[in-house]
Amino acid sequence: MMITQEGKDVMAGLKADKELWTRTFSGAGIVILIIAGIYTGGLVWTLIAAVIALASLAEYYKILTEYMKRNYSEKFRKRTAEISPGIGYAFSLLILIAATHGSSPLMIALFLCLGLFAVLMREILRKQLTHGNESYALSNAGGILSGVIYITIPWVCMILLRDYYIGEQILMTLFACTWSCDVAAYLGGRMFGNAKFCKYVSPSKTWAGFISGVVGSLLINAFAIYFFTLPAWLLLIGVICGLAGQAGDLAESLIKREAEVKDSGSFIPGHGGFLDRFDSILINGALVYFMLEVVL
Repeated sequence: MMITQEGKDVMAGLKADKELWTRTFSGAGIVILIIAGIYTGGLVWTLIAAVIALASLAEYYKILTEYMKRNYSEKFRKRTAEISPGIGYAFSLLILIAATHGSSPLMIALFLCLGLFAVLMREILRKQLTHGNESYALSNAGGILSGVIYITIPWVCMILLRDYYIGEQILMTLFACTWSCDVAAYLGGRMFGNAKFCKYVSPSKTWAGFISGVVGSLLINAFAIYFFTLPAWLLLIGVICGLAGQAGDLAESLIKREAEVKDSGSFIPGHGGFLDRFDSILINGALVYFMLEVVL
């Protein structure tokens, strides 16, 4: 039985509707989880942030492993290029624990230093056990530490932000601005987008979407300042989320493009992986913490 073009269009429309509802419901679940965690604070928020950080880190290391398998030198092409994710997880946990127990920034830097040496010791053993035929010291050390710096440290910043004297309101504003930027950029790009923005990294991004994202972030930020009675200078959060947040999204797109993967994972229906869903918040959280603790 031949399916007409009209029938194909109907089926495509139904599939699109199903994907939209799936994305909406899973997104709503994430929003509720984050808001509940921020509102509760303490150990609950720390555990939620730590789980998301480690899950995102696992996806990052999986992407890195696939990239190494495909692109490593011909000398090791017949072997399985490997990284040492266990070291990354272990030192991420140490950093999360140290940061939430009031350790100094120097202690966190020390854990990063020790993590580097742990990877190098692992590669010394690999070189010896393969009789000098295999080692990945540079790519393994760079990959493991880049994951900790790129993912774990920003989530540590967001855990510490909750302890700020208006930390609950700041975190609520931070996530609301990030999400509103994503939604506004998507809708603005769909409705008004033609001129491409950074097409070699993310072909679907448009200037209309970029501008809409900035506007959406600032509008929600202004509402949050009014609703929570926050200082007017915290409008900087909207600026950060509108500009840097979209750069953070492009950064993850660049990583996936180089690794030739579509999504970082598949755990969140309609959204992909944890890293796909929380890519923008990483740089936003780090910059807001930097703004409050270093600049101001």
